[in-house]
Amino acid sequence: MKQPLDGPALAEIELIVPNLNWRYSGVTATNRAMAPLLSRHCRAVWLGWHCPNDVARLGIAGLLRLGMLPPKRGMRVWHARRNIEMIAGLVLKWLGFRLGLVFTSAAQRHHTWITRFLIRHMDAIIATSQAAASYLQRAAIVIHHGVDTELYRPPSDRQAMFAAAGISGKYGIGAFGRVRPQKGTDVFVTAMCRLLPKYPDFTAVIVGRITLEHRAFFEGLRRQVEEAGLSERVRFLGELPIEEVPRWYQRVTIYAFTSREEGFGLTLLEAMASGAALVAARAGAAATVVTDGDTGVLVPPGDVEALVGALEPLMREPQRALEIGARARERVVAEFSAAREAERIVAVYRQVWAQASK
Repeated sequence: MKQPLDGPALAEIELIVPNLNWRYSGVTATNRAMAPLLSRHCRAVWLGWHCPNDVARLGIAGLLRLGMLPPKRGMRVWHARRNIEMIAGLVLKWLGFRLGLVFTSAAQRHHTWITRFLIRHMDAIIATSQAAASYLQRAAIVIHHGVDTELYRPPSDRQAMFAAAGISGKYGIGAFGRVRPQKGTDVFVTAMCRLLPKYPDFTAVIVGRITLEHRAFFEGLRRQVEEAGLSERVRFLGELPIEEVPRWYQRVTIYAFTSREEGFGLTLLEAMASGAALVAARAGAAATVVTDGDTGVLVPPGDVEALVGALEPLMREPQRALEIGARARERVVAEFSAAREAERIVAVYRQVWAQASK
């Protein structure tokens, strides 16, 4: 386990990445992906749960001592992605910490009064899409999410990887994310109950946590699958260790993004970078990331008929799916790499530092 930073080295810290939610989520995944890349540009430490192995961890004692040590530059940056992290940053600033507060917003909805209040007190705002920026009621810099294109990359033999997983069928079709209505898991399952009997070479895999809150929802889906006689061909794998997830993107030939609503939807990019053919509901950043009919297929959220209509041609012709996946990979490498995202974020930090130095 990583030890907290302490001692004189704290004086060199320029960036604090707070991750103040113990549950592993898309926001946590984003933080874990970006922190190591940001640390290549500035000294960075992690505060909270799920610290990545290659980033130094800042403990509470070290954080408190930090307030007594002057930063090397005008101020340190506190980069929040949740309300709780904005609140913590503001409290520390009011206590005398010299912090520049940056917030990244992915939400595409009207914000609550507390979120609006917190946003007004940030030193800089980043939005992950133009749509997200339109809800902020203040100027924001649009920086699209990116993914690690080395971690998420096509396998040398996708069918062999799928076969090695010990699941029946030649091809995989996947939907990843927590099993709940927001993610459209029911839309995916219903589409699979329609399509899998016609395409025996395919097996569906659903990767994601099943919470107590949505247990009844999951049980309903499982009964639906059982009644369709597809229990061996619609596999609920549950929540997997972080390091196993990229391999599942490499195993599936087609990826279905079925969210009814989404902030950004990082799984879009992870699937595309891995060379899977993407069929995506128009939620989150799907319309920004996907060139419809070229690097993926877009459908209305919650529309089973449209999803079936988009998936069936790819299941009928897996080679076509592989070709779409190859073009999707090219687009992500060119426009949505995590390295590019990190460089643009660091440019925002430099602006915050420059403003503090005036």
